[in-house]
Amino acid sequence: MTDLRSAPVPALRVEDHLRGPADAPLVVVYADFSCPRCAVAWARLREADVRVCFRHFALQAKHPRAVPLAHAAEAAARQGAFWELHDRLYADQGRQDDPHLWQHVEDLGLDVEQFERDRRGPEVAGRVQEDVRGALRAGVTATPTLFAGDVLHSGAPDRAWLQALR
Repeated sequence: MTDLRSAPVPALRVEDHLRGPADAPLVVVYADFSCPRCAVAWARLREADVRVCFRHFALQAKHPRAVPLAHAAEAAARQGAFWELHDRLYADQGRQDDPHLWQHVEDLGLDVEQFERDRRGPEVAGRVQEDVRGALRAGVTATPTLFAGDVLHSGAPDRAWLQALR
């Protein structure tokens, strides 16, 4: 694989979404919610003993719902429910249109009106764009793309790759 990176993977930030034990190997994942390979990657990562950092690589040209869903996840994050919505979006990729999205928001007990204001607001858009810019500079060209340190892995990780992180 040709190295397309012009910059390293951005360092962890306060606003990053992290899941997993703090002492486990860190995997930075660039993904989008409408990508079937990303759903497979997340299922495998949940079974692995790793700490995961989710970052958006939402490109409308690849998946028309990618950007709206990234904005939705960030709007849910503003109400403390990023991972809850994250898991629901990957669990049912066939139902990601707005009526289903609003049902998820209601089921999670979030304020739907606040969710909609945030989802359409410039702060959320800026947050998603920042992730995409960092991904492009780091050489991301497809979803999912995972980084363990400086090692780039494109596609859903297999068990051997995940075990080698230990």
